Amino acid sequence: MDLLESDKRYRKKTLATVWNVVPKLLPFLKTTCIYFVLWLPLTEPSWFSALIKCLPILSLCFFIGTHAASLGVFTSYARIIFLGLLFSALGDVCLIWPSFFLHGMVMFGLAHLCYTFAFGLQPLNLRVFLLLLLMSGSFYTFLFPYLNDPFIYMVAGYTALIGTMGWRALSRVHLSSYNRSWARISAAVGSVIFMVSDCTLAVDKFCFPVSHSRLIVMGTYYTGQLLIALSVIDTGDDFPWKRK
Repeated sequence: MDLLESDKRYRKKTLATVWNVVPKLLPFLKTTCIYFVLWLPLTEPSWFSALIKCLPILSLCFFIGTHAASLGVFTSYARIIFLGLLFSALGDVCLIWPSFFLHGMVMFGLAHLCYTFAFGLQPLNLRVFLLLLLMSGSFYTFLFPYLNDPFIYMVAGYTALIGTMGWRALSRVHLSSYNRSWARISAAVGSVIFMVSDCTLAVDKFCFPVSHSRLIVMGTYYTGQLLIALSVIDTGDDFPWKRK
């Protein structure tokens, strides 16, 4: 009976959380639709294009801010995710202009560092580490023949950063208590989808054209960032990885 009551309370709490969160996500949903409806050509970079591209990410910053305001506390975890989203928005702006592609990589690299720091370093989970190491190493080996300076080093560093972010996100899932597991799962799934987005972009830019690459890259990118942002909902006043 206790288990049934706990399950019932958990479902009620989850439903209440969903109803509370949905209105705060409307700006993200609207700006994402605007991006895909306008579908501004990449061959005509402009500040307007940059704004349209980064508005969904800025809307996720708004979501985290309004959620923190409703709770009356801006948690450490939420602040770091918020910062990662800001770096991502700057990266989006840089990538509008091909000449600033390297700058965009730096911005997204900083975003991945933020996410990695938020996800924490405990537990190590060496099996996940070895899996991500093998996948990242294999992907870089595949890209290497197509790279030249300075991308040989930049792509290597970026691959290490996003692989580390994915490792930390996946490693913390099993730490979750029953009533908080969905938030950590959201961060883990979002990180993996983010990796798919970046891998698709890398193959399309450095190796060969990928059919519908922009749709795949942006669709997975916005989805991944959304899921990572949603992970702030069920965290406490400190980093979740510090909890015992």
